[in-house]
Amino acid sequence: MKLGILKADDVRPELVGEFGEYSDMVANVMLAIDPGLDIQVYDVYHGQYPSHIDEVDIYAVTGSKCSVYDQLDWIFQLTEFVQQLHQARKKFVGICFGHQMIAHALGGKAEKSAKGWGVGVQTYFATPAGQAQGLAPSFELKVSHQDQVTSLPEGSQLLAANDFCPNAMFKLDDHILSLQGHPEFSKAYMQGLLPLREEQLGSALMNQALQSLAIETHDKDVNQVIYNFLNA
Repeated sequence: MKLGILKADDVRPELVGEFGEYSDMVANVMLAIDPGLDIQVYDVYHGQYPSHIDEVDIYAVTGSKCSVYDQLDWIFQLTEFVQQLHQARKKFVGICFGHQMIAHALGGKAEKSAKGWGVGVQTYFATPAGQAQGLAPSFELKVSHQDQVTSLPEGSQLLAANDFCPNAMFKLDDHILSLQGHPEFSKAYMQGLLPLREEQLGSALMNQALQSLAIETHDKDVNQVIYNFLNA
C-alpha cells in the first residue's frame, strides 16, 4: 500500500529542525502502525502533485496556517484535486485544514468560527456511526484551529463532535475520512508552537492551552482508526 501525503504548509523554521514537516508527522504515526507502508510526499503548498491520481493508493491532506477560503492559486488547485479524488473514489483522509478543505471542496462549508480559537486538548464525543468506525464514546485530541467546518458535504456521516466544534469528524461513503483534531501532533510540538502564537491567541488562552496538554490524549487510537479506514 502506498500513501501519498499532500503537504499543505511548512512548519515554522524555529520548530522544523526538531519536529520535521507536517508530512513527517503524519508519516511517523502511520509508520508506527505499519512499518512497511510506502510513503510519497507531495508538497501541494508549493504546487507539487502526482503525475497521475493512481500514482499512490491512498491520500492524506495535512494541516495548514491558511484558510480554505483564501484566494490563493495553490488552494484553488488543491480544491480541484480533492474533487478529483472524490470522483475517482480514492481513499483519503483530511486533518485540520485538510478536514476543512474536504468540506469546502465537496459542497460543505468551512469558515472562521465565532467562538474563536480552539487550542490545546479537547474532548470529543463519538456518534454511533463514529463508534462503528472504532472510536471510543469519548476521546481527547490536541487541536489548533480558528476555522472549522460549519456545514458538511451532502451524504456525510458525522462521526464525532463537541459543543465547540459540532462537525469535528465525518466520513463520506467509504472513501473519505475527515477530522479537525491533530492525532499526528506530539505534546512537545504543541509546547513549542503555542508560545509562538501568543500574540494571536492572547496570554490567557495560550496558558490555558499549555496547561491542557497535561491531559492524556488518544492519538494512537485515532491514528489506528485512520489507518484501518484507509486500508479497509
